[in-house]
Amino acid sequence: MRLLFYLLSIVTANVVTAAFAPFDLGIFIVPMGTFLIGATFIFRDLVQNKYGRKKTYFFIATALVLSAIVSFLLGDTMLIVIASALSFAIAETTDTEIYTRLKLPMSWRVFYSGLVGGLLDSVVFVIIGLSPLGAEFLPWEAVPAAILGQVIVKTVIQSIGALLLNPINYLLKANASTN
Repeated sequence: MRLLFYLLSIVTANVVTAAFAPFDLGIFIVPMGTFLIGATFIFRDLVQNKYGRKKTYFFIATALVLSAIVSFLLGDTMLIVIASALSFAIAETTDTEIYTRLKLPMSWRVFYSGLVGGLLDSVVFVIIGLSPLGAEFLPWEAVPAAILGQVIVKTVIQSIGALLLNPINYLLKANASTN
């Protein structure tokens, strides 16, 4: 089930981003799919818990291909598709490696790995995909606000996920010990 949620959240993030105008949060510009991207890091961590690091990389590659296909079919330019794929690969790989190496409770591993993954995803996508260096959707003056807006939303989602995982893990462990 977690693998399905992981793959669906990535595809849905692309569809939502293409279907809805970005959300203006004061000076911050946030694509609507950003709200789901924060959750994808959590789902990826759950996938890694179940299947291990090696298989998780196969699932990341699968998700990357699905994401690129959906993005292209939704009419994104090839530059946006490439920027999305590159930011996804960097962010998911970073999240996986940080999550693997941290020797902390799961909720903290989810938070820290997702925080770094989300930051990298935002920086790479906005600069390569949206800035004058890329598709020129944003002027350079708007780039910091676009990056920061995405980082704020992803961090909030990561925080909520990490907070929810702590009691869920406790209940799962308690249930396992009684059985």
